[in-house]
Amino acid sequence: MKKRQIALGMAAVLLASGLAACGGAKKAETTGAAEETTKAAEESKENADAKGEADESLEADLKLFTYPIGKWGDSASVDGLLENFNKKYPNIHVTVEYLDYTNGDDQVNTAIEGNAAPDLIMEGPERLVANWGAKGLMVDLADLFEDEDSKDIYENVTAACKSSDGKYYEYPLAMIAHCMAINKTVFEKADALQYIDEDTHTWTTENFFKAVEAIEKNGQENVLAVYCGGQGGDQGTRALVNNLYSGTYTNKEHTEYTGAEEQNVKALEALKAAKGVKFDPALVGGDEITLFRNGTLAMSLCWNSAQQNNKDNGEAGKTNNGDEIIPMLFPTDDGKTELCGGIWGFGIFDNGDENKVKAAKAFIRFMANDPEQAKISVQTTGFFPVHEKLTGVYDGTDNAETMKMFTEKFMPSFGDYYQVTPGWAQARTEWWNMLQRVGQGGDVKTELETFQNNANAAAKS
Repeated sequence: MKKRQIALGMAAVLLASGLAACGGAKKAETTGAAEETTKAAEESKENADAKGEADESLEADLKLFTYPIGKWGDSASVDGLLENFNKKYPNIHVTVEYLDYTNGDDQVNTAIEGNAAPDLIMEGPERLVANWGAKGLMVDLADLFEDEDSKDIYENVTAACKSSDGKYYEYPLAMIAHCMAINKTVFEKADALQYIDEDTHTWTTENFFKAVEAIEKNGQENVLAVYCGGQGGDQGTRALVNNLYSGTYTNKEHTEYTGAEEQNVKALEALKAAKGVKFDPALVGGDEITLFRNGTLAMSLCWNSAQQNNKDNGEAGKTNNGDEIIPMLFPTDDGKTELCGGIWGFGIFDNGDENKVKAAKAFIRFMANDPEQAKISVQTTGFFPVHEKLTGVYDGTDNAETMKMFTEKFMPSFGDYYQVTPGWAQARTEWWNMLQRVGQGGDVKTELETFQNNANAAAKS
């Protein structure tokens, strides 16, 4: 069966499977905590080794580095996943190092420089494909994509895992489309609900700025933060700028950066001029979420289904003081919002040990493709499966209605996965540095041109 594009086929497929989600991720781009595993998942966990006998032929000691992707950043949860794995592969021993989005990249790079790179790593294509893969440090996983179990992975996802040299440096597990969120109570008090469509979760660029103005005039000084203290959550600031006037971040071929185009200049100038919009060099995405949850901000740019389901600070879908949170698509002038997507999966560093590579591939196949275990692995992220046929992942959870809404209203707007453009790591730094300079009074057009020139120089280096 031909694999379908995420934006075209995902909503119908996930709705048909009755998906609902619980959980989330912690810090920066994936801030929030995943819910406890459901009873159904626990039963699956107990029976995860039901398919065949244990394979004792593979023996290896592996090290896994994982970013905080839902409860993949929680040692107790990962210990349970490893317990399942060792039922099947008792002689493959996996130790785990848990990273965050503040220092994680430095930790990985330090390990690489010290000839101590991990055998396995869990994160997204922007790091595994466009960074370490592009540097020739990763193992080509093309053989995993040739497995029959891989034939139903969404085509967009498969493409994102493939580098410009034709090699696959990531095998995907889960995905999500990031969005905005608003505080309904604050909007009600400012008579700003008139500017959104609560049914479709959409708004126009014009109405977005009208809402910001109404809330600011109603007495809330900080309506929205353009956070730019680092790369954490930067998918939100990129999506806001690009969607306001239908701008782009890269070309369609993912060979160069296009940030300085007229539409993006117009968007940043409008944000800079709007009262209530603050460019804050002290914040990253995780900090912004905290301020949104405690009522300091009326809107968040760093949202997704995992955030909506987060119960760390009280009731899911509510702020700390109980105000209802409404997730929103980013405002746009043409009615076609494109959400930045997240894809997470596994990569293998080429440490010159074929036995370890073989064992690491067995780990990936088990976690991502085993019919029972893959459900548990995805549920641990709190996001959606990349396999079209992997259904029932979140059946019976408390968040069924919320995830149905995200499936129907948000996932179809999953936009271009441009994070695999060469020079991505440097381009991200150039982006938040550019926002800082704009916030400090820099000329928008000049600063965007500087961003674009520096990003494209990195892409060519």
